[in-house]
Amino acid sequence: MKNNHFINNHFLKQLLFTVATILLFIAVAFAQDGNAGINEANTKVRSYFASGVNLMYAVGAIVGLIGAIKVYQKWNSGDHDTGKVASAWFGSCVFLVIVATVLRSFFAV
Repeated sequence: MKNNHFINNHFLKQLLFTVATILLFIAVAFAQDGNAGINEANTKVRSYFASGVNLMYAVGAIVGLIGAIKVYQKWNSGDHDTGKVASAWFGSCVFLVIVATVLRSFFAV
C-alpha cells in the first residue's frame, strides 16, 4: 500500500511539472517583442497628437468668436474696460495658437 502511495505522488509531481512546462512554453510563444509594443504606442500617440492640435485650433476659434462678441458688446455699451477685455481675448487666442504650433514643432509631428 505504501508503494502505491509513492507512485501516485510521483505521478502527480510529474504531471504538475509537465503542465507547468507547457504553460511556460505557451506564455513564451505568445509574448510580444518590447520594441514592437513601444513603437506601436509611439505611432498611436503621434496620431492622437495631430488630432489634439487641431482640437486646440478649434477651441481657439470658438474662444476668438465669443471674445470678439464680448468686446463688441462692451465697445457699444461704452464700458471703460474694453481695452482690458480686448487684450485678454487677443492674448488667449494667440496663446492657444502659439502653444499648438510650438508643441507640433517641438515633438516633430
